[in-house]
Amino acid sequence: MDVKAFFKKGIEKELLDVDDYIFTPKRLDMIVDEGELNCVLNSDGSVNIFYSKQGITDVRAAARKHPFTDFETELHHGIYDDVIEDLIDSVNEIINTHSKYFRRSKVLPMTAAIGPDTVITNADQL
Repeated sequence: MDVKAFFKKGIEKELLDVDDYIFTPKRLDMIVDEGELNCVLNSDGSVNIFYSKQGITDVRAAARKHPFTDFETELHHGIYDDVIEDLIDSVNEIINTHSKYFRRSKVLPMTAAIGPDTVITNADQL
């Protein structure tokens, strides 16, 4: 067993432990498929990807795949494309579905539980 190689691996492991680093938060916004895509690098190194379209918003969290590479470089090389495609598909699926209860029904307005002519003199009557 090579003692030098053993210590070198231990030191490299300590230096490459991403949990010990604090990342500069970054955010990249763009329009994709008529919706708004927000990619966020958090200070702990985690990545959140938000997608909003027609009032529907969904989010996915992803582990940093290449923590020592610039976040924008990761995005430009498609590192998170699988997560983004899944997110866009999920939002589009929600947009393309309809409720069997609210599609044709008329939603009735809320009415007062007590009519406007009713006078309450004692709270115990409620």
